[in-house]
Amino acid sequence: MSEDTGPKSRLAMKSDSSNPAAPLRGLGAPLRSSEPVRAAPPPSAAMVLLEEAADLLVVHLDFRAALQTCEHAWRSLANDDAGTSLEVKCSLCVVGIQALAEMNRWREVLSWVLRYYQVPEKLPPKVLELCVLLYSKMQEPGAVLEVVSAWLQDPDNQGLPEYRALAELHLQLVLLPLGCLSEAEELVVGSAAFREEERLDILQAISKARQQQKLQHLGSEEDQKLNQEGSFSHKFLSLMVSLRRLWYCAVSHFFSMPFKKSLLAALILCLLVLRFDPASPSSLPFLYKLAQLFHRIQEAMFSLHRLPIHD
Repeated sequence: MSEDTGPKSRLAMKSDSSNPAAPLRGLGAPLRSSEPVRAAPPPSAAMVLLEEAADLLVVHLDFRAALQTCEHAWRSLANDDAGTSLEVKCSLCVVGIQALAEMNRWREVLSWVLRYYQVPEKLPPKVLELCVLLYSKMQEPGAVLEVVSAWLQDPDNQGLPEYRALAELHLQLVLLPLGCLSEAEELVVGSAAFREEERLDILQAISKARQQQKLQHLGSEEDQKLNQEGSFSHKFLSLMVSLRRLWYCAVSHFFSMPFKKSLLAALILCLLVLRFDPASPSSLPFLYKLAQLFHRIQEAMFSLHRLPIHD
C-alpha cells in the first residue's frame, strides 16, 4: 500500500495542484493569470463612523461623543448604497439608543429614532424591540403603544419573520400591563402569527385579566363611597366644633360684660327673639315677672356684699 503512494502519486498530485484551469472554491469562474486581483471596496464614511461610535460607547464609555458620532454618520448616509445603508442605519440606532439610556435620557429614545425614520412603520424590528424593552423596564410602556400598534398593523411588516416575536412582546409588556384588553383581543384574533393553541391560551389569560379588572373597579367604587362618607362625617364634626367654639366665645363675651349691661342685653335679646311688644297687655305679666327676677338678683348681690369678712 505504501508503494502505491510513491513518487508517481506525488507527481500526479503536484500536476493537479499546478493546473491553472482548476477553479478556486468560492469563485464563479476560474481565475486566469491575465485577470488582476480585485481588492475589497473601502468602507464608507458611515461605516467608519459606526465603528468609531461603537468604540466610544463600549471601550471609552464616552456616551455623549458616541451619540454625536451616530448623528454625524446619519448625515453621511446619503451617498451610500441602499442595502448597506439600511444595515448601517439599524446599527447606528442601536448604538444611539444605548448611549441615550446610559446618559439617563431614555425618554428621548423614541423621538430620536423617529427623527430619522419619520414613520413608525419603517422602523427595523430590532430597533422597535429595543424601544419596547427599554420603556417597559422604565415602567412607561404607554409611550410605545401607538408606535408598536402602527407597526404591527402595517401589511408589509406582517410578512417579516420578526413579526410574531414583536406581537408577543407587545402583548406581554405593553397591552396587558396597560389594561388594553380589547386591543389585545383584536391583535390575537386578527393576526395569523399565532397558532390556534397559543391563541386560545392568550384569550383565556385576557379573560382572567378582564375579571380582575372588574373586581378592582368595584373595589375602587366602594373605596370612593367610603371616602365620601368619611369626608361627610369629617365635615359634620368640624362644623360642630366650630359651633361649639362660637358658643363658648359668645358666652365668655357675655359674662365678661358688666352686670347691668348683661341684663340689658338679655332683655333686648328676649324682646327680639320672642317679639314681645311692651305696650301690649299680654306682655305685662311677663315684664312684671322679669322685673321681680331682676330685684331678687339685685337683693342677692347686695346680701353678698353685706356678709362679714373673716380673717
